[in-house]
Amino acid sequence: MGFLALAGAVAVLWVVFGVRVVQQYERGVVFRLGRVRGSVRDPGPMLLIPLVDRMRKVNIQVITMPVPAQEGITRDNVSVRVDAVVYFRVVDPVRATVDVQNYTFAMSQVAQTSLRSVIGKSDLDDLLSGREGLHRGLELMLESPAVGWGVHIDRVEIKDVALPDSMKRSMARQAEADRERRARIITADGEFQAASKLADAARLMDGTPSAMQLRLLQTVVEVAAEQNSTLVLPFPVELLRFFDSVNRSVPEPTVPEQAVPLDKTED
Repeated sequence: MGFLALAGAVAVLWVVFGVRVVQQYERGVVFRLGRVRGSVRDPGPMLLIPLVDRMRKVNIQVITMPVPAQEGITRDNVSVRVDAVVYFRVVDPVRATVDVQNYTFAMSQVAQTSLRSVIGKSDLDDLLSGREGLHRGLELMLESPAVGWGVHIDRVEIKDVALPDSMKRSMARQAEADRERRARIITADGEFQAASKLADAARLMDGTPSAMQLRLLQTVVEVAAEQNSTLVLPFPVELLRFFDSVNRSVPEPTVPEQAVPLDKTED
């Protein structure tokens, strides 16, 4: 009976100290006397040998790691401050446990150095508007060491680009000047189109003089519709030309010549 009680106590202690539970979002790496034992343990309960086996749980969820802001000078000699964020997850728990001491810290350091390298190789316009290419380049730079650590890079994104105040003012002046240039071009184009239409209308009215009179009457009607006390009626130049042509067609009256008396000569 004493032996059975001792065996029972040993079994209970075995269960208490040897049973481990792996969560759904984890994977277990078992070390037996310092060496990796078999394959990675899947989620669920498992029995280990007390004092012989040791299990390390590895989280396989996607880790969101912010990259501290890095200061650098772009290729076009502009001082900027850029921060980013890296999304990665462990795909090989054995490598993430054995090949690297702390894969999260290692990924943080690699991300910082890679971000500084990207800043030095890029122009300011690329950092502000062409970020898709920078994201892909930064992801490739991180993917090379991450594969050896059993880590997969899901995506890398640049969060913010901080510029000096002087550069912000210069960019604001540039944008204002560009908008002013476009506004002047649009105004000039409108004037050109209006002048073209007026020239076409003038040629049409020149062939039909009555059209000018109708347009004059229409203008009078539009002005009279407004409650004005004074109506200024423009006098068309064509009417002056008409009066001038009529005046030239009428012959001038001739003055009859008076007889000049002859002086009487003395006999």
